[in-house]
Parts: sequence; structure tokens; C-alpha cells
Amino acid sequence: MKSSRKINHDDNGPTVRRSHSVRSSFALGGSLLLIAALVGCSTVDGSTETSDATTGTSNNENSSSAIYCGTADEQAAITAQVDGRTLKVGFTPPILSEFYTQVEKAAHNRMFELEECYGVKWEWSRQGALNDAHSGVEAVGIVEGYIANGFDAVFVCSAAPHDTMQEIYKAGSEAGVNFYQFNSTEELDNPSQANDPTAGLSTISNIAYDDRWQSGYIAGQYLASELKGEGEIVQILGPSGSDWTKLRQQGFEAAIASFPGMKIVGSADGGYVRDKGLIAAQDLLTKFPGIDAIYGENEDMALGASQAITLGGLKHWDGTEGIITIGADGLLSGMGSIREAQLTATVDVNSVDMGTEMINTLFEHEILGMTVPQFVSVPTIVIDKTNVDWAEAKIAASQAGPGKY
Repeated sequence: MKSSRKINHDDNGPTVRRSHSVRSSFALGGSLLLIAALVGCSTVDGSTETSDATTGTSNNENSSSAIYCGTADEQAAITAQVDGRTLKVGFTPPILSEFYTQVEKAAHNRMFELEECYGVKWEWSRQGALNDAHSGVEAVGIVEGYIANGFDAVFVCSAAPHDTMQEIYKAGSEAGVNFYQFNSTEELDNPSQANDPTAGLSTISNIAYDDRWQSGYIAGQYLASELKGEGEIVQILGPSGSDWTKLRQQGFEAAIASFPGMKIVGSADGGYVRDKGLIAAQDLLTKFPGIDAIYGENEDMALGASQAITLGGLKHWDGTEGIITIGADGLLSGMGSIREAQLTATVDVNSVDMGTEMINTLFEHEILGMTVPQFVSVPTIVIDKTNVDWAEAKIAASQAGPGKY
């Protein structure tokens, strides 16, 4: 059942406050840095590690392969709290794609760490839409199935109507199933916690980023910077009516509007997939042969646009001339294209930290009974040839991780 939420009152009204004490001791997965100095920390290989309390550097020769579980007392106490429990967890992405595979793998890695440290067991079920991912119709049936089968918690990312899903989450919560949305678009309805700690939602938490300002907007800023505020752009967008499209477009247009010399001259529907992105880009390049940049709302469509540039015998951006292509997702398969200057850039919306934070948030609430925030935001970044090496290494390391459920 959803725990009561502790409210802190300030000048802006009540807001949900989160305790960070557990994060400092066990939330060490993904790309998170261990900032706190862990003195005499217990590790899963049974060794004891000492740390320089000033620098926080480890003196354990095997620390690079160890999983940190907090102090011995912390590990024992959390293990006792877990008490051998098995969590039955559902995972429902809108489609079974590379991005959601990256999110899931990062989640599995964090699950593995928590199992090794504290003995929590996992039953994991993945079900995604097989046909029309963008209507969300299949997701409704999948989620209702999780409720009927008595899952403890379910992660959902769905294109189904907001009100429909919230009603299902409410019914599930009443039946003892807790729901966590991820990569969601709740900012479309601008939910407020000014007077309601749940923001009117029937979820325990929403782990994501803001599609407007952490994706569309920074993509527009990047184009303006590269083109020095002058140029013509065409867009390849997701399906008409998609919430992700609406939000990313809002941010992108806001960024471009700040530069009078930048103009969006045409758009086409790329259906969020590479082959349709290719066809859409070929059509746009025919209609607008003098364009300077192609914005693909997601990375698959941008990669399709990159193919269209190559097939058309056109020049890719080299830093001074050619056509810029930028997408959004942060796919491992796209990093090579960036290195080869076939794809100029992408907005990495951080599949690794998203998957890690999903499991951290679930563990804190389901096992430790903590009040967690209704909105957990992960950082995003534009990746191009200047920073592709570390971005690719981070995702590759996650995908090679030990978690498998």
C-alpha cells in the first residue's frame, strides 16, 4: 500500500520531502558517484574496506569489482528489514525497443546489487505492446493483468490517455499493487504539489526527465549554437497526437524562437522508427534542398535522416558546413554514428540512470517504507563528437553488467 507522505510547509505550500540518508549508503549503482566517505564498509565479497575520510578514496585493492553495501551495521540492518522478501515486479514499456532494453538492463544491474547486498529476491515480468504502441490500448490490458496476478509493483510507460491510466493505477493501488511511471509525460498536464503531495496522481513515483526543457529545448539550443543563430531546419516528428511529440516540440520551438535567423521550414511524421524516418527525410530533402539541419524528435528517426543524407550524396556536418542531424534518446547503436560524423548529435535522456533510479525508488518505498518524491528527474545531455567516448562507455558498461532477470 502507498505510505503516507510527509509534508514540509514553506511559502509555496506543502511539498514532498525526501530523505537522502539511504541513498548515501546504498544508491551507488549506475553512474552515481560515491561522495560520502565510507569507513570500514562491508562488501559482498566479505572483505572489509577502509577509506580516507578526507578524500573518500578506497584503500581496498579489489574495490573496482566490489559492490558497496554500506557499513557492516547498515548492511545487517537493511538485510534484516528485507527479511528474504521476494518482490514481484512488472515492467511495461510502450514498445520493446533498444532504448527500453537499455533502461531494463540498468534496472537489472541495480536489482543484482541489492540482492547481493541485502538478499532481496526478484520476480521480473516484461510485457510491451506488440502492435500499436502509440495508442496505448495494449498497455491497458497488460497493466490490468498485472493487477489480477497480484504483483507487488509495476513500472509503466504508456501512450494511453492520462486519465485512463490514472484510473487503472487507482484501482490497482486499492488492490495492493503500487505503480511507478517512468519516461512519462506528466508535465503535459502540469501537475502541481502546491496543495496535494500526490499532485493528483495515483502513482507512487514518476521517474523521468522533462521532455520540453531537457530534450526538445536543448536540441534547439545546440542547433542554434552550431549554426550561429542562422539556418533553416526541417523536423521529423513522432505520430500526431503523441504526448512525447507535443512536449519535445514545445521545448524545441521555444529554443528556436529565441533566434530570429533560425527558421523551421518543414515537418514530416517519422513514426518514431528508422525506416519511416529515412523516407520522411528523403521527402523533406527533396522539398527543401537548401536546409541546414534536420531535427529528429527521437534518435531512430534522426539515424534514418542521416541515411537519407548519405544516400542523397549530400554532405554531413563537419563543424563548418554540411547538414546537421540531431536526435534524442541516447542509443548505444547511435554512438558509433556520432563518432563517424554520420549523426551529428543526440540528446541522451539517460537510460542508465533512469533504470537505476527506478529500482532505488522502488526499494526505498517497498522495502524500507520510505516516503519517495512523486517526481524523480534524471539529468540529460547533448552528445556529439566532443563527449561521445564517455557517453558510449557508460551505456556499454551498463549493458555488459551482471544483472539478468
